[in-house]
Amino acid sequence: MRGIRFTKMQGLGNDYLYINSMEEKIGDPAGLAKRMSDRHFGAGSDGLVLIERSDRADFRMRMYNADGTEGRMCGNAARCVGKYIYEKKLSDKKELTLESMSGIRLLKLRTDGDCVSQVTVNMGKPSFRREDIPVLAEAYRPGEPLRLSDPDVMIYPVSMGNPHGVCLTNHPEAVDLERIGPMIEHHPFFPEGVNAEFAQVISPDRIRMRVWERGSGETLACGTGACAAFAVLSCLGCVGSSADVELPGGVLHTEYGEDGSIEQTGPCAFVYEGVWSGGELDVSRQ
Repeated sequence: MRGIRFTKMQGLGNDYLYINSMEEKIGDPAGLAKRMSDRHFGAGSDGLVLIERSDRADFRMRMYNADGTEGRMCGNAARCVGKYIYEKKLSDKKELTLESMSGIRLLKLRTDGDCVSQVTVNMGKPSFRREDIPVLAEAYRPGEPLRLSDPDVMIYPVSMGNPHGVCLTNHPEAVDLERIGPMIEHHPFFPEGVNAEFAQVISPDRIRMRVWERGSGETLACGTGACAAFAVLSCLGCVGSSADVELPGGVLHTEYGEDGSIEQTGPCAFVYEGVWSGGELDVSRQ
């Protein structure tokens, strides 16, 4: 067997395995994501991303978490897709439209010669509507904090095309994410699960946070999570119309566009090329 060719990429340490589905045939992407993402018996990643043709945009992105569940959107992955498309010469456009389960997103590529150094992604407008998140709690009022009884925390539910719960804290590094993260992710208030962010305001233009990603656990960065935290803190008046978000993997810049959507800018990088043969891994360093 020839195996499946893939590329490992990362955005601030949020690492995914990317497959050009226009060339590779993937029959069971959910199962493949679970096998390939395993950090002991697979290639090791936060999930799998398929790059496909689209009849609505320049390209289509489908992303699967490490547990095999399909995610609606990932900002770090979207930036990496932009770099992949441009540097592998699938397109010479420096502005690309990318279809996702959360809608079509615009990517703006910053290049240095033939290399993409940073990508700006229009992440869409945040929503605090009950049905958009979704959240089942009768006590929830859009834009207001919601108390969870188990665990006992206050969170601000918000959708960035996928569900988030933002917790405010003065010490995100002290939060026991391995314990509290799964409890929030699978809380009965959130029928589709939820990503959990623990955010601290450093200054009116700087936020520090950690994130527990639905389906992947703690990750070094989360693009939609950074935008969710920024949206909540902006609505509360804690930050202005733009802010840098510090994550364990690095810094993302977030700001509101004229139409109320949030734009996110950050780096992306290749890690290695590989061939997946079902259990044995052959890799060649970039």
